[in-house]
Amino acid sequence: MAPTTATKDDSGYGDERRRELQAFDDTKLGVKGLVDSGVKSIPSIFHHPPEALSDIISPAPLPSSPPSGAAIPVVDLSVTRREDLVEQFNEGPVEAKQALYSRDLARNLRFASNFDLFKAAAADWRDTLFCEVAPNPPPREELPEPLRNVMLEYGAAVTKLARFVFELLSESLGMPSDHLYEMECMQNLNVVCQYYPPCPEPHRTVGVKRHTDPGFFTILLQDGMGGLQVRLGNNGQSGGCWVDIAPRPGALMVNIGDLLQLVTNDRFRSVEHRVPANKSSDTARVSVASFFNTDVRRSERMYGPIPDPSKPPLYRSVRARDFIAKFNTIGLDGRALDHFRL
Repeated sequence: MAPTTATKDDSGYGDERRRELQAFDDTKLGVKGLVDSGVKSIPSIFHHPPEALSDIISPAPLPSSPPSGAAIPVVDLSVTRREDLVEQFNEGPVEAKQALYSRDLARNLRFASNFDLFKAAAADWRDTLFCEVAPNPPPREELPEPLRNVMLEYGAAVTKLARFVFELLSESLGMPSDHLYEMECMQNLNVVCQYYPPCPEPHRTVGVKRHTDPGFFTILLQDGMGGLQVRLGNNGQSGGCWVDIAPRPGALMVNIGDLLQLVTNDRFRSVEHRVPANKSSDTARVSVASFFNTDVRRSERMYGPIPDPSKPPLYRSVRARDFIAKFNTIGLDGRALDHFRL
């Protein structure tokens, strides 16, 4: 009899790893289900290589003063604690989460763990509730009960802030205040609620691996635990330093996304960020990210660098639909923007 060998599928995974991923996904309970089961060690599918964790476990000392221009501005809007309601959903009846569990990216309301679970080299320790608030929101009655009376209202409020931010960004480019809005950069809003339960082995994994957001920009609400880290001083290259973004009650963070970097021809740069695994023994971390983009499904508009006679374009033009498709294909292990650089 000829010896048998382990086989790999098109994703490069062996059969055993594929079975482990599928078994985890089939529970439809996410990492919170693992915590509730009493695991003392995390499954191997969540193990990240040591080199990817070295600067999280033993970060390099921060400089005595941050790099020039490295201060993080924070928008204070006295936000009500919407994140508490996200915690209620994730810690509520498992049947409510299982009913929404899906990997169908066309669904405008879904719950899952790791959108790139079957593509990533290692899974991250978090669960996600995704809701498209505009232009195609789900019926209110389909929203999880804890969030039913706040999700769409929060989306409307954060959209008003986004319009104001777009006006400021347009003016800083020397354009009329409505320039980016007229480019249809904020027709789509996806509100993504991230839940990071305590991790029994935080030194082996991360909450979210280092990445940039693919859209135009993101408005982030984080709870009092904090955990968000951004990389400063790298100017889009290697190096720089990772800094913690300390939470502030009622404050929102605004992250530049890849498509805004593309259309501004690197005048605005998308920020690389990450979240370490939750080291708490009994308290989950929660954040709510509002991602603004064009109407990805319907728009045929080609987005390229805004013409500037003093600087040649650094990127080729692309439909947002194709840009997001590239992001979904490579997941968080790569960067879609790099594929469109000239």
